[in-house]
Amino acid sequence: MLKFITEAVDLLSGADASGESVAGWLRTFGADVDLVRLEGPSGRTDLVRAVIPGAEGRRAGGTAPTLGIIGRLGGIGVRPHRLGLVSDADGAIVALAVAAALARLRARGDRLRSDVLIRTHISPASPIIPHEPAAFVDVPVDRNELARAEVDPEMAAILSIDATRANRIVKARGFGITGAVKDGYLLRPTVPMLDAFERVAGHAPVVVPIFTQDITPPGSGVHRINSILQPATLTSAPVVGVALLSPVVVGGASTGVTDEHDLAMAARFVVEVAKEFSNGTLPFYYEDEFDRLVELYGPLTQLVGR
Repeated sequence: MLKFITEAVDLLSGADASGESVAGWLRTFGADVDLVRLEGPSGRTDLVRAVIPGAEGRRAGGTAPTLGIIGRLGGIGVRPHRLGLVSDADGAIVALAVAAALARLRARGDRLRSDVLIRTHISPASPIIPHEPAAFVDVPVDRNELARAEVDPEMAAILSIDATRANRIVKARGFGITGAVKDGYLLRPTVPMLDAFERVAGHAPVVVPIFTQDITPPGSGVHRINSILQPATLTSAPVVGVALLSPVVVGGASTGVTDEHDLAMAARFVVEVAKEFSNGTLPFYYEDEFDRLVELYGPLTQLVGR
């Protein structure tokens, strides 16, 4: 996995980074990739859409549920404000490394049952917006348009990967996960999800505390930790956040902070979740508990704008 991470970092580090170069790299491992060019008042970005077909997924005429993996970020760079790869690029790096790893697994005969859809975008010149305790990297296009392009109705469950260092709530080295968010409910992590974390990280799970405002749509005007759970505002599928963390506050526009080993560990976790979800042994949430909550307290879809 470290090889895939370092190659992705190299691809994204220059001002010449593009969706075309990323797509070409992924195709060398056998991934099906296409690009969507999005344009906005602050610039443009390339949405990378990779598909790793499964043995029993929809593309093979089967019924295995599709997993979505979204690398969330404002941009991989903030030129001309700063040169080089920024902390905010983590979501894209991990998602692309996972796409390469899963495509390589498939090419070598280890084929998941489920189709896996990977989405991220490549923007080397994103704007910076004020935020406390550190500025965010903003997307150069309409945020809602980008989010809608990232979330596919086919996705039965979603892992949303995002750099989550610009906060004072969860401070640790490596990565953490959230509980699942589904239809406005914040649900506890499942035991198989925690088991996968422990196995990969080699220590107790780091669970990111999520608050009600963190799952509201971006136009709500309330403070949010970041956009890691924005996909949950656009789908009824359960969404689990995979957060790249730091023991100190690091702004998304900071350079020189990319740690390939931390990113590789998060990517290995995502691959493990993909394998076990595909086998039907790793639920993102407990359906009976969710159904009981809705029975007792009614739907909370108003929280996520649906």
